Amino acid sequence: MSEHPPFAVTVDIAVFTIRDGALAVLLVERGEDPYAGSWALPGGFVEPDEDAEAAAWRELREETGVQRFPGHLEQLRTYSAPDRDPRMRVVSIAHVALAPDLADPKAGTDAADARWWVVDDVLDPEDGEGLALAFDHRQILLDARERVRAKLEYTTLAAQFVAEPFTLPELRRVYAAVWGTPPDLGNFRRKVLGTDGFVVPTDAHGSATGSGGRRALLYKRGSATTISPPMVRG
Repeated sequence: MSEHPPFAVTVDIAVFTIRDGALAVLLVERGEDPYAGSWALPGGFVEPDEDAEAAAWRELREETGVQRFPGHLEQLRTYSAPDRDPRMRVVSIAHVALAPDLADPKAGTDAADARWWVVDDVLDPEDGEGLALAFDHRQILLDARERVRAKLEYTTLAAQFVAEPFTLPELRRVYAAVWGTPPDLGNFRRKVLGTDGFVVPTDAHGSATGSGGRRALLYKRGSATTISPPMVRG
């Protein structure tokens, strides 16, 4: 007989995209106890025949209808507080995913609803109320947002939030959405254009603006992954 009580392993996924100029996260309304009626990050139990990443993609598809996308996915951290789940001892391997132009979700399996929420409306609303999330998902979301904010300083991750081809103003708006304030324009251009392989210019230009100014050059993502020295938040 084992001296150790059984426990389960789950995955939770903080999926970010930019919608209407704001950082948005995908949440599901739980249809079953515990926390029925509460909003939560998509996730669920890891099956015996799959690893954590496969479980994350499967749960995302089953609960929201969002199919695997060619964006960015990484492990955030492990959450293992003994009382984080009232059902039993549950350890969660949380993930962060992000991509541009993600579709509207459709609730499935045990989710009653699924929708995009502006992250600031969930965590830092002007009225101070916020959204009560199930389990420890508020802390996971706080950690996930900070992970993305920090990685935008020293990596080229921001380019994963824009669809190709894109303009530099579109890329700068990613920083504004994630950080809450845009980076200094001069420093932004120096970092992006001075980092070999951050962006690669194309031969095309964006649509003309009503102001009669020059059309912005279009870029695609390059092969670089780091920015050194980093682009520090204001």
